[in-house]
Amino acid sequence: MPGNTSEPVIVEPVALPNVTAVDYRRKWAVLASVGMGVFLATIDGTIVSVALPTLVEQLHTDLPTVQWITLAYLLVVTVLLLGMGRLGDMVGKKRPYMIGMILFGAASALCGLAPNIGVLIAFRVVQAVGAAAMQALGTAIVTEAFPPTERGRALGISGLLVSAGILTGPVLGGVLIDSVGWRAIFFVNVPIAFFGIFLINHFVPAGGRRPGQRFDIPGALTLGIGLAALMLALTFGQTWGWLDAKTLVLLVVSAVFIALFLAVELRIAQPMVDLTLFRNPQFAVSLTMAVLVFIALSSRNIMPFFIENAQGHTPTEVGLILAVWPLMTALIAPGAGWLSDRIGSMKISLLGLVVSLAGYLLMAFLLRLELTPPLLALLIAPTGAGVGLFQSPNNSAVMGSVPRERLGLASGFLALTRNMGQLVGFAVVMALWASRVDAHLDMPLAGDIASASPAAIVAGTQDTSLILAVLMGVAVMLGVAAVRIERQGSGG
Repeated sequence: MPGNTSEPVIVEPVALPNVTAVDYRRKWAVLASVGMGVFLATIDGTIVSVALPTLVEQLHTDLPTVQWITLAYLLVVTVLLLGMGRLGDMVGKKRPYMIGMILFGAASALCGLAPNIGVLIAFRVVQAVGAAAMQALGTAIVTEAFPPTERGRALGISGLLVSAGILTGPVLGGVLIDSVGWRAIFFVNVPIAFFGIFLINHFVPAGGRRPGQRFDIPGALTLGIGLAALMLALTFGQTWGWLDAKTLVLLVVSAVFIALFLAVELRIAQPMVDLTLFRNPQFAVSLTMAVLVFIALSSRNIMPFFIENAQGHTPTEVGLILAVWPLMTALIAPGAGWLSDRIGSMKISLLGLVVSLAGYLLMAFLLRLELTPPLLALLIAPTGAGVGLFQSPNNSAVMGSVPRERLGLASGFLALTRNMGQLVGFAVVMALWASRVDAHLDMPLAGDIASASPAAIVAGTQDTSLILAVLMGVAVMLGVAAVRIERQGSGG
């Protein structure tokens, strides 16, 4: 428990300058400190999504404009993740993380005071800068605080906090908006943030600064432009059309700048991203599996159409049914992390992938219009359970596969795979689902898929679930390879 000084000290030599040993006595206090940031960032995203219809009305704007409250935030976070990870490896992780939380808390207060939509979006950008530091470095700080034999357990508890934030956000957001007003959803972040700052300042070690390091500005700029163009293409391609000139130009810009980024990284003495990390098969395979899992998880975005438009349930009932996803993840993640410390990360991750595969197959073959809410919740529960089994052990495998001086970058990569997987998944899975619903109609609806017949929505959802099962099948094959890599690495 935090502050228990009777716990034996485990000392681990490291190669960082000015640091000779790691003191694990404050590991639980460190986890609690970082957990505040994890919970804060997660709950903020889900609270804001609930408020969008209210913001359209009360700020006298329209839906395309108000969506930039979310889009600008996601764009900035994604672009900055790897740079923040590299910065943490250079100067120590505590300072950037704490500055990030200060920025997040201060920007939250400013968001709550925003007089119009333009100012609100601007302050959300500032908020995103702080969130990028927290997302990029949180996993690295936890990894450093715990011995390798307890890393999975710690990351499992972090996964529990993520799921708790996902569950709490919509409920708390709805209550605050109805009882106090939309500004309260931003003000509520402020006390949480500043309590987290207090904990971080007192319990998180400063970490080792690496002298003589330079930040790779050309790499950061080329990667930032490449990722920004890709995200904009994926976001607006659904509206403009995937073959529209604007979408294609953004995709070309993205490809050119990412190619320039790779060229810069291969030539510079101190690159922002150490590409040699991808020579480690454990690192490369684990990140690839994470991307596939988060793409598949975008099926959560199509289920409301089935539950509300096809079955006729209310939005409240939709929320209650879909809560089974994060609830299952929250219940299973800590245990999965604990088990991964004892029998190997990849074995538990592979089990999670198999359970997720089974979940998508169940939805593909058993989804019916007449399913009651309890039966439907039971049907989608395996996918949430699979993520709970997969994510913490897989994160542990990634963090355990890199040298200590690259933990910040590895943590940034994990956050980037999550964001990019969700974004790509949202664009691709929604487009796929719409095309499959359209294929089951006698007459196309010219994009108005939400008003399709219940039978077409059911059939389209089944088809999409089957395709996602194939994607998870690929992830399972990678998982089998990852188990072999882990066994070879341990000499088993």
